[in-house]
Amino acid sequence: MTNYYEILKVHKNATTAEIKKAFRQRAKQLHPDVAASSGNQAGDTSARQMRKVLAAYKTLSDRERRFEYDRAYNRFIGTQSFNYRDFLMQRDDPESQAKLIFFELLHLEEENALAIWHKLGGLEFPLERYLDREDWMDCAYLLAEELAKRKDVYEAFVLLVSLVREERRLPYFKHFMSEVETFLKELVRLHLRQSLDGETYLECMTALLELGFPPQYEARIARSIVQYHKKEKKLDKAQN
Repeated sequence: MTNYYEILKVHKNATTAEIKKAFRQRAKQLHPDVAASSGNQAGDTSARQMRKVLAAYKTLSDRERRFEYDRAYNRFIGTQSFNYRDFLMQRDDPESQAKLIFFELLHLEEENALAIWHKLGGLEFPLERYLDREDWMDCAYLLAEELAKRKDVYEAFVLLVSLVREERRLPYFKHFMSEVETFLKELVRLHLRQSLDGETYLECMTALLELGFPPQYEARIARSIVQYHKKEKKLDKAQN
């Protein structure tokens, strides 16, 4: 089981303020600009380490999640036989499988996480039903990242739209939401049209209009829809 205190380099009795300070220091050390100066390979390693640091911070800075983590970790240290991954893998219920997907993503076992998610039905599997709201949102974002890397554009798009819609309803990501929205917009701008059939593309663009983006971006979406319809009409005339 991962030692989050060791990752942040803090004592087990560290205060919340000390944990936040340690997180800021580690984040600064692993900043992409710092890592990039050491070369691409170092940058990739830094990104993986940053994921672990972020996971540690999210757990230890939340009182309830820290309590549950400490309890689980103490059991692990005491027995040296408890393996949380094995425990989840041996259970077939959907809640355990949802937690396993999130666990694998947090521990950089992305291929395993995606394999489990697809086996359970992918977008048809209601992660939000089996994970706490915050865990679901984190899990959905990590899934979207991995799906986008593998050119599974539609699945990534649907997950990001669900995150933005939920954030509009009740904020959670807050400072990170601009990053989520930028990710979604870049996915749309660079990959969406060429990856989907016409009907699915229009459904996706309509979904974007319903998210409540600023008027300027909504106008851009509307223009894209109009341009698509014009192209379709021209194709129909040419074929007839």
